[in-house]
Amino acid sequence: MAKPKVAFYWNASCGGCEEAVIDLAEDLLKVADAVDIVLWPVALDFKKKDVENLKDNEIVASFINGAVRTEEQKEMAELLRAKSQLVFAFGSCAHEGCIPGLANFTNREGIFERVYKTTESTKNPEGIFPKVKTKVPEGELTLPEFFDTVYTLDQTVEVDYYIPGCAPPPDIIMNAFTALLEGNLPEKGSVLSPNIALCDECDRNESKPEKLEIPEFNRVHQIEIDPEKCFLAQGIICMGISTRSGCGQRCINVNMPCRGCFGPLDGVKDFGLRTMAGIASIFALENEENLSEEDLSKLMDKLVDPAGLFYMYSLPSSILRRKRMEEK
Repeated sequence: MAKPKVAFYWNASCGGCEEAVIDLAEDLLKVADAVDIVLWPVALDFKKKDVENLKDNEIVASFINGAVRTEEQKEMAELLRAKSQLVFAFGSCAHEGCIPGLANFTNREGIFERVYKTTESTKNPEGIFPKVKTKVPEGELTLPEFFDTVYTLDQTVEVDYYIPGCAPPPDIIMNAFTALLEGNLPEKGSVLSPNIALCDECDRNESKPEKLEIPEFNRVHQIEIDPEKCFLAQGIICMGISTRSGCGQRCINVNMPCRGCFGPLDGVKDFGLRTMAGIASIFALENEENLSEEDLSKLMDKLVDPAGLFYMYSLPSSILRRKRMEEK
């Protein structure tokens, strides 16, 4: 009996999701023994034509990590969608847009201007930018189009399941493979991790006072963090109040606050807004009615880059999607 065909592909991401598959350790051998891997460019020598030659739906499942930033990535996502019965958005970049999605605070013009002209180490007196097509004596060279906007995978093709995390932990990955091979997957559209807030499972929950007040905001380098005490009680922004659990408290265990890579709970349309609302609801000030505008300004200055903080992993998937750039 033929093994089910499986594909892995890497779009706009750091490569951590590819490493996460390797982190399966000996379980990777079980996966490799149970499936026929027909595409995994980072590890094995496959070509695009190998996928093109497959019949539609011949691949049982494609695990695609990374956001969609270029025409080539969009083309590969569409090809794998056509050839696959199921598509998994693998990791936060595919799921929500993640760190590459922060580029949506600017546009292609702004990115090229910075990268190819104004960085401190750039020497480009002629101001040459990459082009989709360039003629040289030997012929015409081409590059994939660099989109103005970063897209999530499901803004590009239909996605059946989401495996969250930056990067997904081995147990979440293995549970997804097991469910796939046993035909025990949940309803399509599901995020394959518990629909419970990380805060509800956090080991520091018992240290959280009954009435949680935050007199001021602190950054992690500004205070000595108590490893037993709730981050919010120490004035440190922690996204665990609105972030889906399943990560194993990896950041919490090394005394760092949650930054939200597992994304929102079911039904939340905008992770950043939900988190800001949660923080606002527990943010209390003594003598708030007597607070001057100057005092308030000084206080808010301690909340550095709120847009980048609250939308660190989710800007492309939010209702904001991207910054609106002024037309010239």
